[in-house]
Amino acid sequence: MAEFTMELNEDQRGVRDWIHGFAAEVMRPAAAEWDEREEFPWPVVQEAARIGLYSLDFYAQQFFDPTGLGIPMAMEELFWGDAGLGLAITGTGLAAIGVLTNGTEEQIGTWLPQMYGDADDVKIAAFCSSEPDAGSDVSAMRTRAVYDEAKDEWVLNGTKTWATNGGIANVHVVVAVVDPELGARGHASFIVPPGTPGLSQGQKFKKHGIRASHTAEVVLDGVRLPGHCLLGGKDKLDERLARARERVRAGGARTHNAAMATFEASRPTVGAQAVGIARAAYEVALDYAQTRVQFGRPVIDNQGVAFQLADMRTRIDAARLLVWRASWMATAGKPFTSAEGSMSKLFAGETAKAVTAQAMQILGGNGYTRDYPVERMHRDAAIYTIFEGTSEIQRLVIARTISDVPIR
Repeated sequence: MAEFTMELNEDQRGVRDWIHGFAAEVMRPAAAEWDEREEFPWPVVQEAARIGLYSLDFYAQQFFDPTGLGIPMAMEELFWGDAGLGLAITGTGLAAIGVLTNGTEEQIGTWLPQMYGDADDVKIAAFCSSEPDAGSDVSAMRTRAVYDEAKDEWVLNGTKTWATNGGIANVHVVVAVVDPELGARGHASFIVPPGTPGLSQGQKFKKHGIRASHTAEVVLDGVRLPGHCLLGGKDKLDERLARARERVRAGGARTHNAAMATFEASRPTVGAQAVGIARAAYEVALDYAQTRVQFGRPVIDNQGVAFQLADMRTRIDAARLLVWRASWMATAGKPFTSAEGSMSKLFAGETAKAVTAQAMQILGGNGYTRDYPVERMHRDAAIYTIFEGTSEIQRLVIARTISDVPIR
């Protein structure tokens, strides 16, 4: 039996240090500029592609790390660099997970490479699930996919919102309703290839934080897709819908939902991003407290400040451990019997928001200015209690799981 350890091995430490170097040398110097510009940072993503950091091979290597720690380790370092730039580099991953979770081997082999491109021709992808009236409540989704049997085509109509890389992506993965009577059970995921007529970008959102990450509406107006663009294939969909109808008639339990499967798989990853932001803010605050002199002594000599830093570090380490546990469980095939994935995202997101606020407080007036990065980190952290399931939704998922009661 392998010896239990919580230490990264030599290869993992090497990858971590490599990513940290990129975050420190490329991302941090560029972070403030791209936050102000509120534009997708193509030069930064292209540099990540040039060194092999933004590539299908890199993410595949980390995804198949047998310990499960490859992805969360990489996310923490990137988002320690900057959250907006980090999301620009990793935003394609959600669409990739959508294909990995729901696609056939042929679809995975065909579309994943097109989502990333290569160092000479960088591509990006977008996952489109949320709608103006359907965020956490995926059962309220209205985007429809209707099958044209004569042409073996699917016709999609609707509007998606809050789509990272939406409208500028090479490949879009769209979740749509195929059987409205089944609610959330009647959804399926589709690949929309580049240049498909009928897909366009709606409004681009001007955001409080993560401004370097492109977020926009995606409008689908009579988008026609070949049958092979249905992730998983029609036979699998028909079988799943038949089971769902049978369970609905019998008043049975829920069945697989394409959007929820993608989010559940990604929650520990999002938690790791939040840990990176919190750690970055904590380090700025610690350095400031050690070097800022007031009343003839460093600020950290004051117990009120020192205790804040102690709490910040404790929460960060606890959040990381929850993320690592959930990531290891997912890789080891352990079921989330207590919603451990949601636990990790909930606690890490709340930690990032609290720690960045404390960092601003420790820096005083300086923390409120853009001369120091904690102001930007605090704005970036705010989204981690909102997207990919609000903190309230995470608590609902956890409560339902541990109680086996359909709490509302």
